[in-house]
Amino acid sequence: MCGIVGFHGPDDVVADMVVGLTALQHRGQDAAGIATFDGTSFHLHKGQGLVNDVFKKKHLKKLKGNSGIGHVRYTTQGANDSNLAQPFTTSYPFGLAMVHNGNVINFRDVAKRLHEKYHVLPKTTNDLELIMYTFASELRVKDLDHLSVVDIFDAVETTQELVEGAYATITLIAGHGLLAFTDPLAIRPLVLGRRDTSAGPVYAFASESTCFDFLGFKFVENVGPGQAIFIDNNYQVHYKNPYELPKNFCAFEQIYFAREDSTIHGRLVARERVRLGKRLARKVADAGLKPDMVIDVPSSGYFAASGLAEAIGVPYRRALVKNNHMGRSFIVATQAGREDVVKKKLNPIREFVEGKKVAVVDDSIVRGTTSRRIVRLLRDAGATEVYFISSAPPIVSPCIYGIDMAMSTELIAANYTEEEICHYIEADRVIYQDLEDLQELFSEEKGHGGSCFACFSGKYPTGDVTHYLRHVQEERASHRPEKGKKNLSVSAKAPEPTEH
Repeated sequence: MCGIVGFHGPDDVVADMVVGLTALQHRGQDAAGIATFDGTSFHLHKGQGLVNDVFKKKHLKKLKGNSGIGHVRYTTQGANDSNLAQPFTTSYPFGLAMVHNGNVINFRDVAKRLHEKYHVLPKTTNDLELIMYTFASELRVKDLDHLSVVDIFDAVETTQELVEGAYATITLIAGHGLLAFTDPLAIRPLVLGRRDTSAGPVYAFASESTCFDFLGFKFVENVGPGQAIFIDNNYQVHYKNPYELPKNFCAFEQIYFAREDSTIHGRLVARERVRLGKRLARKVADAGLKPDMVIDVPSSGYFAASGLAEAIGVPYRRALVKNNHMGRSFIVATQAGREDVVKKKLNPIREFVEGKKVAVVDDSIVRGTTSRRIVRLLRDAGATEVYFISSAPPIVSPCIYGIDMAMSTELIAANYTEEEICHYIEADRVIYQDLEDLQELFSEEKGHGGSCFACFSGKYPTGDVTHYLRHVQEERASHRPEKGKKNLSVSAKAPEPTEH
């Protein structure tokens, strides 16, 4: 999962781009990059680290241009090094700079086709090269002296047919304009905004609408399934109609990844998380649990916890204090790193939890190790009972669309029962959201327009992915050596999920 932005207007855009990328920092902390175009040349700077670490004044002075694209990276495919930081550029045709968010699942087939048909050899393992070179190869067969918007959209459509998976992309086409398009199912988010100035309109694409709040842009629309939007140098907006396919937007965006102040397909993320919490009230009551208080794992668990507390009529307390200078533990690349972040990030307020039965709400339970650390923190602070509650259903299938859950051996719910998981994380009770409740909440009839629940159900919207899933797991395993799964007697000890 990553965050992307693209700006096109009458004046230099780099200042807006830095603000926009900072607003998306929660989507990626491994690397950041910006490419701008000044009418003659691309200017590029990227590196490992946070936005404020990568871009200093000396870099921003060189990033001249009224068009630009930017990226914050969270590593799901390939190694974490600066060579894989986006944007990527290619000089032909015209000069292209591209960023993307998502995962290509048929990457071996695309790479083979590029090499055999177009004699292109990608330099890295980053999926973006596959999308960029496929698009460039389809574009270069057009009449480049008289390139039309129809030609651009034809190249997009062929790219969408050849490249399978989940992706949202933004591309600078030197001398022509700014292009954005998504995969045919719109699994990954992308929105369009506009700000009117005395010099003319400024258009922006971003992974989330929260960017627009900081920059004074008005939300225009979501980029729909398979849709392409091109903004030319006269700031005219051109559209390629979306595919006639149902949207399958990633439900995990609403549960965890997106900022709570973002609006996704007309639904405020914070409000949806409150609804997730309220849906859990029945399961807490059915289990006979009577907590003294409900607390959250900050910060993605806050709204679900408040919704649960309201529904069951017990106090909500913010009893885990977060060090805001630490990153998000889920998107740290290694298990040791995730554990270290949790240790340094969260501190329980003893006076709140001591002697209490505590229901702690988190967005999900993925590997289980972070959950276990949180339970131990609360017990060490004096909690008499700890009920661990997940606003997501059990995650039982790998994600191949850009969330860092591409190895089935990493998923505790894929390998162990709820009782075993409870034993492992050392909680008194584990409560999961029901998949049926989640599906009903985000159903098309409720105005959401359709979602991807593959990690909870094993049903992938792109069809049978067995072949590609094996390739993804082989690629991931080559960068993250796997320990063997332990054979455990549940009655003798808690399960030990595979850690990487």
